[in-house]
Amino acid sequence: MLLHASTVAALADYCEIRDRLCTHPTQQSFFITTRGTRIAHPTISQPFRALLVRAGITHPVPGRHVRVHDLRHSFAVRTLLGWYRDGGDVQARMPLLSAYMGHVDPAATFWYLSAAPELLGLAADRLEHATGGR
Repeated sequence: MLLHASTVAALADYCEIRDRLCTHPTQQSFFITTRGTRIAHPTISQPFRALLVRAGITHPVPGRHVRVHDLRHSFAVRTLLGWYRDGGDVQARMPLLSAYMGHVDPAATFWYLSAAPELLGLAADRLEHATGGR
């Protein structure tokens, strides 16, 4: 399972409260504002930074800041690394990761394979093994 049971429970609770408080959202999105609209970057920026400080999360490069999309990227890469390491069929699992990432097409998720050198190496190793080193 990609999400811990406590996360699934928290998201289910959020859905129940969201649907009760906003019966007719103006936009189709999982996370919405009290007006039923998608949450915009400026709306989450300050609370996100406060959560990072509280959790002690910093960017490894001094002077840079962790962004929400950095967490998405880390999630995708770590998931793919786990799949390669456990020997599973990554291709067959990509639609699952794509759904978690909110991508309509798994092809949009494949770019993560080239975005991390370790992932690219594992993919190349698997390809070499599958082709007998050719």
